[in-house]
Amino acid sequence: MCGILFSNVAINKEAFLNSLNIMKHRGPTAPLCVYQNENFMLGHNRLSILDLDQRSDQPFFSDDGRYVIIYNGEIYNYKELASNHSIQMRTNSDTELLLKLYIQYGPQMLNWLNGMFSFIVLDMKKKSFFAARDRMGVKPLYYSQYGEEFIFSSEIAPLLPLIRSTSIDQEAVRQYKKMRCFFNDRTIYNEIKEFPPGYYYENGEFIKYWEIDYSEKEPPSDEELESLIRSAVEYRKIADVEIGSYLSGGLDSTIVTALAKVEHTWTVGFEDYNEFQWSEIAAARYNTIHHPILFDPDRFLALARELIIAKKEPLSVPNEVLLYYMTQQAAVKNTVILSGEGADELFFGYDRIFRWASNTTDFDIRVFSELYTYGSEDDIGIVEDALAPFMDLKSPQKIVAAFFQQAHLRGLLKRLDSASMLNSVEARSPFLDYRLIERLAGVDSHYKMKDGVVKAPLKRIFKDIVPAEIINRKKVGFPVQLESVLSSEQIEGKTAFDKWFNFNLTTLGEIL
Repeated sequence: MCGILFSNVAINKEAFLNSLNIMKHRGPTAPLCVYQNENFMLGHNRLSILDLDQRSDQPFFSDDGRYVIIYNGEIYNYKELASNHSIQMRTNSDTELLLKLYIQYGPQMLNWLNGMFSFIVLDMKKKSFFAARDRMGVKPLYYSQYGEEFIFSSEIAPLLPLIRSTSIDQEAVRQYKKMRCFFNDRTIYNEIKEFPPGYYYENGEFIKYWEIDYSEKEPPSDEELESLIRSAVEYRKIADVEIGSYLSGGLDSTIVTALAKVEHTWTVGFEDYNEFQWSEIAAARYNTIHHPILFDPDRFLALARELIIAKKEPLSVPNEVLLYYMTQQAAVKNTVILSGEGADELFFGYDRIFRWASNTTDFDIRVFSELYTYGSEDDIGIVEDALAPFMDLKSPQKIVAAFFQQAHLRGLLKRLDSASMLNSVEARSPFLDYRLIERLAGVDSHYKMKDGVVKAPLKRIFKDIVPAEIINRKKVGFPVQLESVLSSEQIEGKTAFDKWFNFNLTTLGEIL
């Protein structure tokens, strides 16, 4: 896990280094590394996870010196790919494998990768570059574009000093104040876009290499699904550093913890509002060294401000503050941490909205808005815009599934990446394994919510390893009492979420 910065725009090297240093937290285990020639600058911050030797530092060059790569992420099946394609390795890193696969096969190799990634390969002979991002957008990549000139970065903040001007995207502000996130590759800035997941850039074009197929499918057998989930967890244990796990005591994190058999587990909450009881039940079952982290609500707004200032963008969900604080403590023991992210989207864990979508034949966007959105303003146009990429699916169930798995989830993944990487910790999410996504897309809700039981397949398959108390507990959200933590300041807004949005936007305005 790392931070990458790339430019084919004429930029002063000192300014480039200063921007690279802004995201030093993404890779503090090696010196800032920059390669520059007459046309390009490539920078890298390394967080050593695989092959801790400096031979795997980046920018990483091909054996003949023609190609150079900067890369952020992990390719979990890199050893298999090296063996299957008879690739001779001089390191034990997935970086080398990634570069050699690209040199040999071009964009086709993206289809073979099981992992999370964003990377850029420079061909110095052709004076061209290739950029790609993983299927689900687990690893971030942003860019600013001037014709055929680009600046790419793992985070927004390093881009701001390098681009010619910045202005707030008012459409994005409307998105944020209604739906607490940004959609269709927008950021808060007009001049900065999010590189779309499942795409690569080559020869002046953004090209989609992966798409979820929502055509109707038969459900998997319990044996097939269990095998896929176990495999996804095993892949995400590949590391040369110690791995821990978030453990809220909810179903998803408990399954991941049970299968991963980690030593350290982590949860966070307020003294009078937390999930400690459930996480301790799970920790006792799996005999982990468990760390329930208490968070002082009086620190909430100050820490939220720190995060907004560091990121130069608003926070989507309030629990990002607690997730950041918990990971800060976890970083003492774990450089890699496992998360249950993605299971709710995959198994229809948001039961109220998925029950509605599964029991109606006509998609009513106003009903969707009432069930999903957070801001109090009646801005239905913003909801229509966010859903537009999925409306061709026709079926309400498929529209909602696609929205949650591709649009809603992106906001949660940004939160997870930011909260972990600001603490130099890599977060991995087994439920986002693309094989699981592909297998379950298009499978009917009656399988995922059999007999009205939310996440029925997971509860059935793992009933022997997950405590009954957790199997049967009611789903709750990540514990933040928003009205309470915002009460110390006079913030305008009809609802707690309106106040949260205004707090974020006001704080951002003060630092720009």
